[in-house]
Amino acid sequence: MDSLVIAGKTYGSRLLVGTGKYKDFAQTRAAIDASGAQIVTVAIRRTNIGQAKDEPSLLEFLPPAKFTYLPNTAGCYSALDAVRTLRLARELLEGHDLVKLEVLGDAQSLYPNMPETLSAATTLVKEGFKVMVYCSDDPIQAKMLEEAGCVAVMPLASLIGSGMGILNPWNLQLIIERIQVPVLVDAGVGTASDAAIAMELGCDGVLMNTAIAAAMDPVLMAGAMRKAVEAGREAFLAGRMPRKFYGASPSSPTAGRISSSQPQAA
Repeated sequence: MDSLVIAGKTYGSRLLVGTGKYKDFAQTRAAIDASGAQIVTVAIRRTNIGQAKDEPSLLEFLPPAKFTYLPNTAGCYSALDAVRTLRLARELLEGHDLVKLEVLGDAQSLYPNMPETLSAATTLVKEGFKVMVYCSDDPIQAKMLEEAGCVAVMPLASLIGSGMGILNPWNLQLIIERIQVPVLVDAGVGTASDAAIAMELGCDGVLMNTAIAAAMDPVLMAGAMRKAVEAGREAFLAGRMPRKFYGASPSSPTAGRISSSQPQAA
């Protein structure tokens, strides 16, 4: 499969995986290994990466030398809070600048607050961060984020943690057609077919957490997601056949076939 390029760096996997909601760090590592993901997201407010010196650190199970960390602002509801959180992440990860920005609108739906998201993105880009940004599936807002300097835009497929899959493929298609930076589906994936559909539409990648962590067998599901992303990307590159109401021409040749109207030998 061809490579994903984000902020000038090349990755072999187009599947990005979160590190939350697993029963322990050992299961987290097993699932991520099964997924083949090279970029892992970390909620700075919920996961220990050195803030709590006397507690187990994710860094011990997922060494930064092997995985690219993508600190995120899960749980932030204002631009100011999100910017402050990512400044802390940069300190904890010794100058790391690739980050995932999300500014939420309310605690029930976890839908993005787009004015605050755009404000935070503008500030972070000016401060030298390479911003991958969670956003609504509005193509106009997505374009504004690209113009603000974000290195990737990540529209939701459906609400965070809902598992509802891609509810509006048409808007995703508009974003993919208009945006030059990578477009990754973020939020709402529930099972492998959702990931495959996102890739078949032309998305550059898929980011997920709950779909794997909340599965009955997270490690097995992680492997399924890996295959789905790879298959979806290959199908997109291959180019599907046109959709037709019915097929007028048979798929097999008709010349030379034995017909019931032909005379039979004695």
